[in-house]
Amino acid sequence: MSERVLEVAGLRAKYGTHEVLQGVELHIARGEWFCLLGPNGVGKSTLLNCVTGRMRADAGEIRVGSYSMIAQPVDAKRLLGVACAPEQLPGLLTGRQCLEVYAAAKNLRSIDAELLEVAAQLGFMRFIDKCTDTYSLGTRQKLTVLLALIGDPALIVLDEAFNGLDPASAVTLKRLLRERLSQARCGVLLATHSLDIVEHYADTAALMLDGRVARQWTQAEIAELRKAGGEGIEAALAAASAR
Repeated sequence: MSERVLEVAGLRAKYGTHEVLQGVELHIARGEWFCLLGPNGVGKSTLLNCVTGRMRADAGEIRVGSYSMIAQPVDAKRLLGVACAPEQLPGLLTGRQCLEVYAAAKNLRSIDAELLEVAAQLGFMRFIDKCTDTYSLGTRQKLTVLLALIGDPALIVLDEAFNGLDPASAVTLKRLLRERLSQARCGVLLATHSLDIVEHYADTAALMLDGRVARQWTQAEIAELRKAGGEGIEAALAAASAR
């Protein structure tokens, strides 16, 4: 079995008295692209916030690599690459300054050449020395993804990272992520509404409903659904949602 970069067991979380996550179970292996699907308000962002340490769970376990996010948060976070929400970028910093701050947080002395090459492929370099409050949504998304890639993380966590990207940039990002996965450099956890990504890129997909993983599709099952085209995946998702 491939090394697991994420393991979530019995995860529960709530806001006040409202329980948002109700015993979530999932795991991601190195080299695996895991898509998290589901309507708005079912707990996807809460799950990602718990996985990345931005929110403390009320019960259960989260392990990133061999480290517990609850008991060893510093070590666990060192293995993460997290794309923040575009609106959370500091408006008075340039893109380069944001990258430098993240690099320093990962104990890197500078932005590495590979990351700058990715930035060039995404068409970001002409914006890198401009303040982020001048960026379009698509340009902000490019920067958040670049921030997530700093330090060669074992687990890359993305929340609707393709929103606002132009088609060429979206294709480039999908290819870059797939290359990293094929080299077993990381696993990817992506929360998305895009069935196109599931159809063409995902190794595993899970549907969240009411704070639980209601249905999960393995790599073999997704391969079978692909044979029916997009309608096969869409029909399977609709059927699982109706239960």
